[in-house]
Amino acid sequence: MAENKEVIILDTSALLAYIEDEDGAQYVEDLLIKAERNEITVYIAFVSLTEVMYITLQEKDENTAQARVDLIKSLSCIVEESSETLNFTAARLKAKNRISLADAYIAALCRERKGILVHKDPEFEKLSPAINQHKLPYK
Repeated sequence: MAENKEVIILDTSALLAYIEDEDGAQYVEDLLIKAERNEITVYIAFVSLTEVMYITLQEKDENTAQARVDLIKSLSCIVEESSETLNFTAARLKAKNRISLADAYIAALCRERKGILVHKDPEFEKLSPAINQHKLPYK
């Protein structure tokens, strides 16, 4: 039955919405609760940890940045590290679309895991319908 669980990929924007209690935070929290109950599987791309770190460093400080990364690592999510197949999938997406390298990795993870990408980043819209998406309210 584990193979039939819904797969969710949280974009960096969804993680920050949750952490900063922005519009869409409750939706992300509900997903995280389902993941904790083992009802769904939630993935986070390794690059999202880097993005959370540098965005927080720009806006706040080192301690806050580290605390946010530690929080994310404590969630019932799988942090997916880079791999050769993920690298090539991200490269193909980046070559064919005007998206950032980080977004290419996140979309590649979504494609590889056949998941639903939860985000609040208009850049991903150009990947629809190839990437299944749930858009949180944009800022």
